[in-house]
Amino acid sequence: MSLTDATTPGPAVADPVPRSRARFHPLRVAEVRPLTATSVEVTLAVPDALADAFAYAPGQYVALRATVDGHDLRRSYSLCRPPTRGTISVGVKRDPDGRFSRWVHESLRPGDEIEVMSPRGTFVSRAPAGGHVVAIAAGSGITPIMALAASVLESSADARVTIVFVNRSSTDVMFVDELADLKDQHPARVTLHHVLSREQRVAPVFSGRLDHERLRLILSRLIDPASVDEWLLCGPFALVELCRQVLAESGVPGERVRFELFTAGDADSPAQTGGARAVRVRADEPVRSIFFTLDGQAAHVDSPVAANETILAAALRVRPDVPFACAGGVCGTCRARVIEGSVAMTENYALEPDEIERGFVLTCQSHPTSDAVRVDYDG
Repeated sequence: MSLTDATTPGPAVADPVPRSRARFHPLRVAEVRPLTATSVEVTLAVPDALADAFAYAPGQYVALRATVDGHDLRRSYSLCRPPTRGTISVGVKRDPDGRFSRWVHESLRPGDEIEVMSPRGTFVSRAPAGGHVVAIAAGSGITPIMALAASVLESSADARVTIVFVNRSSTDVMFVDELADLKDQHPARVTLHHVLSREQRVAPVFSGRLDHERLRLILSRLIDPASVDEWLLCGPFALVELCRQVLAESGVPGERVRFELFTAGDADSPAQTGGARAVRVRADEPVRSIFFTLDGQAAHVDSPVAANETILAAALRVRPDVPFACAGGVCGTCRARVIEGSVAMTENYALEPDEIERGFVLTCQSHPTSDAVRVDYDG
């Protein structure tokens, strides 16, 4: 896939918060609050000296980093509260196969210190003031929606928010009290629909898996797409793709749909560690020469053609501080601008079209296709 062929999430827009070099900072855990049997809210204290570094727009995320059993693990989590000076909060759902989330649930305690990357992401609302925003979320996909919904409602007394929240059962609903409070505070402006796949509800439309037929039914009976100024989708890939397809079939313009994917899996897998592995370059084999600039310092690494390494994986072998978080093409932390040469980008769910036009790529997904490639992480 060429640079211009990359899958993109939406229209060209300006960054909600100017991008700067993504850096980790040590923050102290202020609270670990249970939400459900399998999810917690982690609140971190932000000292005044780092207040600017952790300024964020509702909908953005941070990456958490910790050494667990000798492994450097990283996971990205959306900020779930409206911006408040002095603290940031994230919701962490326990993944049975995720070493990082298990560590958070079993070991992280108030007073502990953890490395946190400055906020990133472009999953922010661009709805006009006083508009109608509809959010469709599944499971932990509700975390950015919590901050986004509050922000939209505060932006105008005429703004309306409709939330379709998909879970297995009522006991799995994260932030259930906060959602109820939001509805109570704005009874005429907030509509909340809980869809439970494994629990019978009074209205049949809200019982069962959210599939193509059920979503079409919800749109025909409960939500008039013509009344919606912006759609916010957050959850696993299958749910987001289903919603995008049904919305397109319903005549919703693509520029009104914004989405963020939630990834799951083992945070110690190659996908979560940047794919870095031991690679040795033999003198007799063809290589791709990768040159990159990070924090104003130039570096170079040769990558064997046969290894089919990503730029990120190769760069990590000579600069362990190269920024990344999800390494799955979702978060955008590892973006860099191609100055020279060409690359093929496998996946992209983070960069906007204008960023691609300006030569930016996700280095975790980019493979060199020319003999030499030069990228700039500072660009």
